[in-house]
Amino acid sequence: MASVELKDIRKQYGALEVIHGVSLSIEDGEFIALVGPSGCGKSTLLRMIAGLEDISGGDVVIGNEIVNQLTPRERNIAMVFQSYALYPHMTVAENIGFNLRISGQPKSVIDERVGEAARMLDLTALLDRKPGQLSGGQRQRVAMGRAVVRNPAVFLFDEPLSNLDAKLRVQMRSEIKTLHQKVQTTSVYVTHDQIEAMTLADRIVVLNKGRIEQIGTPMELYRNPANLFVAAFIGSPAMNMVDGTIESDGGMPMARLADGSSILISDNHDVVMGQPVTLGLRPEHLTPGGEGGSRLGGKTLLVEPTGAQTHVMFDVAGHSLTAVVDGEVPVRHGGPFEAHIARDLVHVFDRKTGAAL
Repeated sequence: MASVELKDIRKQYGALEVIHGVSLSIEDGEFIALVGPSGCGKSTLLRMIAGLEDISGGDVVIGNEIVNQLTPRERNIAMVFQSYALYPHMTVAENIGFNLRISGQPKSVIDERVGEAARMLDLTALLDRKPGQLSGGQRQRVAMGRAVVRNPAVFLFDEPLSNLDAKLRVQMRSEIKTLHQKVQTTSVYVTHDQIEAMTLADRIVVLNKGRIEQIGTPMELYRNPANLFVAAFIGSPAMNMVDGTIESDGGMPMARLADGSSILISDNHDVVMGQPVTLGLRPEHLTPGGEGGSRLGGKTLLVEPTGAQTHVMFDVAGHSLTAVVDGEVPVRHGGPFEAHIARDLVHVFDRKTGAAL
């Protein structure tokens, strides 16, 4: 195992710079997720750690050693891709042990490590099968087993679950988390799915256009997003955004909306009278009933039952807001809907800069 440190990493393709001085310290045994929209640079950053992309500037340090000039094999990393890249003519056991064989390991060592990886990933009963006889989830476990047997210093995952259906993704998330808890190997996981990042990672790095927007634990990013980009990216359903102007309500701050209605906010925000702001309202914080805070109501535009919960889209001051309510709450399309939000659950952002206030 080893720590990983990125020191002012940059990547250019000709005159185009796509990674702009990224610095990040990853502790030994930590699970880090890199998230962001398509094109934000997360896979490029991962490939630079792996040695699959040249570095235009800065240093990659693995285990206190600068590895910029080392090959991927010399870096002692193992990478799991979204494509399984299994050899169809080999058995599961042969696929898992392939890298050990080409490195000249004795058969006894190969058999021991393959057996250990198979037990860890529940593949023991499948060792004699070929990839064509396996499900998508089983193939991904074999790809992970091939990485595990090498005992790498660092695991690198590049969107490994994106080819799986929803049910398998949930299952494989659990298996990856269980695997990390067992082996405690430093892991860097790239995904565009913030639910994957929230459920798997010790810390999340949110990337946007080749720059880091915020680093923190899943709950730090959820509770205290640094800006509008992070607020909109973290959370499902996505945070509602409403524009307003700061005014005073008996000495307490509030935001006046375009239709004249208002939303009360906590006095912990660094705001001034007349300041244009954007309010962030999480759907799960908009609840029917409640006391204090603000009540927001309007016409119901859409009702989406999901079983235990119902997603309700309703109109407030020309904005379509989404609320998440208990599935037993009766809501009718086209009818009135009213929700409550406590003032200390309202996020406030500067409308010009997007920074949290």
